[in-house]
Amino acid sequence: MSQSRFATPPNFKPRKAATPITGAVAWADTPVGLKNAARLPALFISHGAPTLAIEQSATTNALARMGHNLPKPRAIIIMSAHWHSTKLEVSSNPKPKTWHDFSGFDDALYDLNYPAAGQAPLAESLAQQLTARGITCSVNPVRVWDHGVWSPLRHLYPEADVPIVQISLPRHYDSVACYQLGAQLARLRRQQILIIGSGNITHNLQAMRWEADSVDRCANDFKVWLLQQLKSDIPAALDWQQYPDYRDIHPSDEHLLPLFFALGVGQRVSVVHQSMAHHSLGMDIYRFD
Repeated sequence: MSQSRFATPPNFKPRKAATPITGAVAWADTPVGLKNAARLPALFISHGAPTLAIEQSATTNALARMGHNLPKPRAIIIMSAHWHSTKLEVSSNPKPKTWHDFSGFDDALYDLNYPAAGQAPLAESLAQQLTARGITCSVNPVRVWDHGVWSPLRHLYPEADVPIVQISLPRHYDSVACYQLGAQLARLRRQQILIIGSGNITHNLQAMRWEADSVDRCANDFKVWLLQQLKSDIPAALDWQQYPDYRDIHPSDEHLLPLFFALGVGQRVSVVHQSMAHHSLGMDIYRFD
């Protein structure tokens, strides 16, 4: 399957996707003092391999520029591909440790610490308001930062001076559920809160070729197609498993689902960065307004 010149792959037969909600649900009123705060975008960040944390690359440069150019948030809410749960959970740990949730890498990675604080009041408010809207949700006071959180944020905010609330990815959530959850939080953009989905636009570890300069055409074709759907047909994007041989790009869905969480927060997509790493890992970064 190598049709990078074509917007739509051959033998493509679209299916009717579940219709998502089309507008953001209003959150609590903006706090006093934040009435004129800049509205922040939502971001989808492809965090790649854990080595992203110590790399200097086009991807990390794009993250650094974005952190410099965006108004500094008062908090970050992030969904990582690496926190799976039975039900939706919100981290309320005030001082989470840096979890090196991987093995087999250089010692330098295990020496890294990203000491960003949590923000329990925001976490508890999120859990309460989501529960009030019928979304099963609870706080988790012991959750630590997995590498889907700290490896990209180390470049976005290297001083670790923005408090973070992490939300889990429930195992039963699909793209529409993630989109709808993001829409529930969209109003928070007006409260100087940056909302991030951290995963990978393509993620087939079996197809990786470590440090290779080559590009997996199947993976590249998929991300070209998906970006077109994000720009023009959100229901088709949410029905991403209609794509032929999608399991060759995402054998499991946890690294793509945070994209739809960010999409729910802001439906207008723009590209911050595009590249491939290790042959098959798409390293794209998207902004949603």
